[in-house]
Amino acid sequence: MPSSHPALTPTQLGSLKLANRVAVAPMSRVSTAGDGMPTAEMADYYARFAKGGFALVITEGIYLDHAHSQSYPNQPALVTGAQVAGWRRVVDSVHSAGGLIIAQLMHGGALSQHNRHREGTIAPSAVPPLGEKMAAYGGSGAWALPRSASPEDIAEALSGFADTAGRAKEAGFDGVELHGANGYLIDQFLTTYTNTRTDGYGGDAVGRSRFMAEALEAVRTTVGAEYPVGIRLSQTKVNDLEYRWPGGAAEAEVIFRAAAAAGADFLHLASEGRDWRQTATLDTGVTATALAREATGLPVIANGGMHDVVQARTVLDEGHADVIALGRGALGDRDWPQRVADGQTPSSFVSELLRPDVTLGAECTYRARAGEAIP
Repeated sequence: MPSSHPALTPTQLGSLKLANRVAVAPMSRVSTAGDGMPTAEMADYYARFAKGGFALVITEGIYLDHAHSQSYPNQPALVTGAQVAGWRRVVDSVHSAGGLIIAQLMHGGALSQHNRHREGTIAPSAVPPLGEKMAAYGGSGAWALPRSASPEDIAEALSGFADTAGRAKEAGFDGVELHGANGYLIDQFLTTYTNTRTDGYGGDAVGRSRFMAEALEAVRTTVGAEYPVGIRLSQTKVNDLEYRWPGGAAEAEVIFRAAAAAGADFLHLASEGRDWRQTATLDTGVTATALAREATGLPVIANGGMHDVVQARTVLDEGHADVIALGRGALGDRDWPQRVADGQTPSSFVSELLRPDVTLGAECTYRARAGEAIP
């Protein structure tokens, strides 16, 4: 039977009109040839989601400059004219398939496993990151000890976000999303134990939100008032699944309001591979996604187990979010919206899709072995 699931209804993110409320979450696939250039394989990969009915695709994290922003080997960039042209081919492929695509702009900060452009890492403070580098992303051993970012480093990073947003607009992207989640640079400023600064970028939640706000303001100034700009936020991190905002809902509200005041059109709350309910519930019992909507009046994207059609319905019907973003669920079912529309049960995610690493080559090898045709 055809479905009347609320995820299939239209909505808007700022000026961006979506045919449905289902987005592909950003997932690092680190599949360039090492030069930051998007490939034809990447264009096909992103277009497949649009063909499957996803109204919106958010790219993996794209690094910003030839300074400190690169985080992973073979990560894509948007720095040179050639890379702009390469991303334009990706954008055109998604548009031809009927979808919209947003570029996620990322600065790794202390969480850099590889940088072909510059030695050393920067962070708000010289604090060693927790855990070890991730093998699936080409890393091993302990993270490097970053140095505390100087005023010049901060200005360089802010320019990187702004300039890359301008290049994203030039490449034809339908909007940009700043990566402020999962332990990367913006999140390092927001997090108490990675930000021990005593200047205007540290201290309470207002001070720790300053870098995020300035990045959004710089991007907004560059792209103009009508171009869609959002930010992805999270409590948890790739190297710390337990962290929660110590101020609970009150601190979350400060961060959300700061993002809105700085010019964000939407907020995207990530769950770092965990269930939305587990990571979104704050100390007051309210969910972070519902609080973000209430405090800012902005549309909110929820992430974390949204491939579950029952949970997705709950999130949308109860007003926790406006859009759902699927990560691994989208990899398992690149046609998830079409399946839901047709009343079919979505598939279970197969972890072998991301083994031995997260690259598109590994996925293609698995699908070929499984006898699956790749359109």
